[in-house]
Amino acid sequence: FKVKEKFFPYGKHYIDQDDINAVTNVLKYKKLTQGEEVTKFEEEIAKYVGSKYAVAVSSWTSGLHISCLTLGVSKGDFVVTSPITFVASSNSVLYCQGTPIFCDIDNETINMCPNKLEHILKKFKVKAVMPVHFSGVSCKMDDINFLSKKYNFKIIEDAAHALGATHSDGTKVGSCKFSDIAGFSLHPVKSIAAGEGGMITTNNENYYKRLIRLRSHGINKNDDRFLNPNFAFTKGILNPWYYEMQELGYNYRLTDIQSALGRSQLKKIQNFIEKRKNLALVYDKELETVSNVNPIQSNHRLTSSHHLYVVRINFDKISISRAELMVKLRDKGILTQVHYIPILRNPYYSKHIQKNDSFLNTKNYFNECLSLPLYYELKEDNVKYIVKELDEILKN
Repeated sequence: FKVKEKFFPYGKHYIDQDDINAVTNVLKYKKLTQGEEVTKFEEEIAKYVGSKYAVAVSSWTSGLHISCLTLGVSKGDFVVTSPITFVASSNSVLYCQGTPIFCDIDNETINMCPNKLEHILKKFKVKAVMPVHFSGVSCKMDDINFLSKKYNFKIIEDAAHALGATHSDGTKVGSCKFSDIAGFSLHPVKSIAAGEGGMITTNNENYYKRLIRLRSHGINKNDDRFLNPNFAFTKGILNPWYYEMQELGYNYRLTDIQSALGRSQLKKIQNFIEKRKNLALVYDKELETVSNVNPIQSNHRLTSSHHLYVVRINFDKISISRAELMVKLRDKGILTQVHYIPILRNPYYSKHIQKNDSFLNTKNYFNECLSLPLYYELKEDNVKYIVKELDEILKN
């Protein structure tokens, strides 16, 4: 379709001159990869969220993969996650030859429902649970953490949407207070952008060391003990060329170019989140008079990172389909999206559908959801325009 001169995507990154200068500085004067920018970025993220360790990776998908490996997920292991997420969440389980199990969502948060999770835990011996903080709202992690002690499973927080969000007790998502491992996406539409990229956090030193190895070919790093000391030393002196591949790893490294951009963006994260929150509140107010349209997660504006602004539209009560609505909005320069097609609807996942589970909340949510534009450069007047156009289309 022909893009209008002025249009509003559902999400968009923001880059300023400081970001450009940070990247240019690396290109001119520093190592492009495996340099100090990566280490500094990791340290700054760990400090920001309150974790002991952080590990930068090429994407959060790769981060999920090696997080599952680090927690020992392997063939025959069950890992529970949400059906309302991107396929990367459950794919990471399959990469390890594990079996994903899907837990229906809670209607209010659109996150994994702890009560429904316990029903699954009573039927399956689960290796790990992967709660997804959808749209930047934390799952009920205190409840999930309680269940982990009762049923003996590990927890990986899929916080792709949630850098900058807080849990109900005020601690930052990523602090790993309630989990073994957490992690974030650094994709351009997320809280901060590094182009592509991800960041894993943990408080467990052994997990940290293994994550570092797995992201770089399984080669020993830091103070890992050499397994072949006779090759490592000559007359007690460490051979300068020596390294050991101690397990099968991957090339999942983040570059210094990306890290420099991420570090610059991190300095602005509170401004980003505050602006998104304020725009969400404007949407909430403007939508009060629009029939058959209800915002989700409106009770979580103070704790969310507001990655998305999603509404539920009762299409059974209006004379237009979601596809027609999206096309009409697009003609007005308003680009919307659906987050997400439930993973179980993908043809590849048909074999993973759990019998005797209707996923009623998931199905009802999917049939009604629509993501409206939300990003840092969006203005209040733009939000009012979007709601006005939405209202007019629904009335006609």
